[in-house]
Amino acid sequence: MAEPVTSRVRAMRRTSKRADKSSPASSQKFIERLPSEILIKILSYLDASALFTISHVSKIFYQLANDNALWKKMYTARFCKVQKLKNMDELLLKMARVEVQDWGAGYWKWLYFRNVAECDMKKWKRYLELISCHTGLPSQTERVLRNLHVTWELTVSDKSGHERTHDLSWSLFSETSVTLCWSGGGCLPDYQQISTLQLHGVRRIALNCPGLKKPGWRSLMAKLDMQTLTKNMRIIGRDRLVELRLLQPGIIIGVWRDQCPVAFVMFTLHFHRLVERSIQGSSARPYMEATVKPPFDDIDPEYGLHGYQLHIVLHDTRCEIMSGSFSQLFCRRTQICDGLILLTAISRTDLSQHTPVSGNITLPWTCEALQGKVQNCCIMSLTLLDEFRKPFWCVSSPVSMTLEKTPVSYDYDGEHYLIHYQDSDGQVKMKLAWIKEQKQFFIISLVVYVTVCKVNTYFCREY
Repeated sequence: MAEPVTSRVRAMRRTSKRADKSSPASSQKFIERLPSEILIKILSYLDASALFTISHVSKIFYQLANDNALWKKMYTARFCKVQKLKNMDELLLKMARVEVQDWGAGYWKWLYFRNVAECDMKKWKRYLELISCHTGLPSQTERVLRNLHVTWELTVSDKSGHERTHDLSWSLFSETSVTLCWSGGGCLPDYQQISTLQLHGVRRIALNCPGLKKPGWRSLMAKLDMQTLTKNMRIIGRDRLVELRLLQPGIIIGVWRDQCPVAFVMFTLHFHRLVERSIQGSSARPYMEATVKPPFDDIDPEYGLHGYQLHIVLHDTRCEIMSGSFSQLFCRRTQICDGLILLTAISRTDLSQHTPVSGNITLPWTCEALQGKVQNCCIMSLTLLDEFRKPFWCVSSPVSMTLEKTPVSYDYDGEHYLIHYQDSDGQVKMKLAWIKEQKQFFIISLVVYVTVCKVNTYFCREY
């Protein structure tokens, strides 16, 4: 009886030693030594998420997981059920003319994800047709962007040619715009070393693969040359830690005071065509909006000068400060001055129109473990609709508030301030008064100036 027991123990020890030597790496090598036909058969039982995940294990699994036969099978299984029979017959006929492996590696994988993206877009596109009566913009923009898994990336190039893409640090949606921020954390180059900034919208496919960057497509939204922008850069505010530099409307860079390192880069994007701009361009070219003009009118002598509707929002990086809509804005032909059309939303002389502002006008910021608050700065989002309730001029940009030397209105004994925004299409002048007793700002004047050139081009006029 002793010999069988001894031999059995030895056999168990050998088995135990083999088990001890086994590891995930050795198991992986064992699996990779299997014939490719068997591996392909095993992979054919996986869904898209698992197949995409396993492609990151090794080079061999990357090649196998991109096999056209696998993804073609998955493609036909999913999309044959939802497409019309006629269209599927045409697709199958086209597929039969070319062998599966004649397509480049990964072609059917790309086609599968592209069709998933198109189906999702068709599903959510109808929500963009729901227009807000106050803003004239799609009321479900934030919901659509979130459900399409849209994010944004910032690519920074320095003067030595190095390029690095940064994931979004945080975002904040407001009523008519979204604020995006990328914190430095030692990853961004010095301000003076930045050569170009590129903003891309990125559409990701919803897959269950935690820890992996999901497949997606990039849409170029802005490509900025820092050398050109620096010439027109202006400082809009500072606190004890950072200085806010406005490169152009909608873009500020926070730079550590008395130093060159960048603390953060912030973009503010208006909701007008934001979904299309974020996903429908290419990695090298932005989305081109189709030119739509109002109907021609040769009867109305002041066509293009009346019927405007304004919606304006002031907010910071945390909450809304003020929101208001103003309708039936107009400018007489005789009131056109210095190439500008004046649209008065709040009159200084009409006390009933003066609007209170909730909270202080500040711009809070955060960068890693540090945070601060820049006084007399905020973000302004403006939407000007024409008489047909179509977006005519849309603006979203950080703005600064400056102290007026002389009082604008003698109805208020506090300090008076001015917010002045300007770009190639027009200007906005907002005047505020500080009420000491209530510790609150009141907007006592709001005038929008639109260039005659923009009106003439849009309405085909010759003012």
